[in-house]
Amino acid sequence: MPSPPSPTLDALLADARRRLAAAPFAPSTREAALLLGHVLGWSEAQVLARGDRPVPGAAGERFAALLERRLAGEPVAYLTGEREFWGRSFHVDRRVLIPRPETEHLVEAALAAPLPAAPRILDVGTGSGCLAVTLAVELPAARVVATDLSPAALAVATVNVRRHGVAGRVALLAADLWQPLRLGAFDLVVSNPPYVDPATAPALSREVVDHEPGLALFAGDAGRAALRRLVEGAAAGLAPGARLLLEVGHDQATIVAQHGAASGLQIEGVGDDLAGIPRVVRLRRSGDPAPARHGFDDADDREEAWRDSASKDRSG
Repeated sequence: MPSPPSPTLDALLADARRRLAAAPFAPSTREAALLLGHVLGWSEAQVLARGDRPVPGAAGERFAALLERRLAGEPVAYLTGEREFWGRSFHVDRRVLIPRPETEHLVEAALAAPLPAAPRILDVGTGSGCLAVTLAVELPAARVVATDLSPAALAVATVNVRRHGVAGRVALLAADLWQPLRLGAFDLVVSNPPYVDPATAPALSREVVDHEPGLALFAGDAGRAALRRLVEGAAAGLAPGARLLLEVGHDQATIVAQHGAASGLQIEGVGDDLAGIPRVVRLRRSGDPAPARHGFDDADDREEAWRDSASKDRSG
């Protein structure tokens, strides 16, 4: 007896959309085409345009397995291994936080900052490396050091640094925030640190709490511990004229700005995200950048710091 014909792609999508629509965490039904496209190696548009075709080979079983994981709450970005950030695709998995659109406002603030022609940038808590890579690509003369406490996260960042062709200008370093680096070696420090209050975890989406790394999400002192350390470290260690840009939680911008001012930093502004939530705090160490000294100047110090970080990256 001949085997029954394979269902069409449209039929497979219709069933998947129905199941997604019934899921308690309300995922988008569009995810059905995204997941099927990932299985087939097609774009979403190609999947929709070829809906009358039969499901090829083992694609149906692979799609069914991904769909079950999605219905269990696993984020689409982890299922496909990809997430777009600033118009580029980045590899992601459960070792790193999934890049959010809110973090693109950090990129906007960094690109708008008055920086030297060849800036030295520090990305603290790089995770997937999306910030460090994006700034290195957008600022071709920049040298970037990207730190993370998690060696597993740095392994993901390494993939993205190589994917986007900036391995020669982005050094990755396992570190607790910036230590043991000298903040004075950098013109700009950017960070999307952990800032979620652990006490709010029960109210968060299970997609986030159950799947994304807690180390990248939660911080003590009601979510302010890492932010406080960064502000205090910048006040003590940044060179005059250097800047610190921080992504903060929905109710933290005022507190962080006040703490920065109390620590002696200038508040250059607070930027809102697309939802109108204060999201990026811009701080500056008071004073003018030191003029270059003949023979051995501040630029030499910064180049030395970058070389030291790159050396540690290669040896680690």
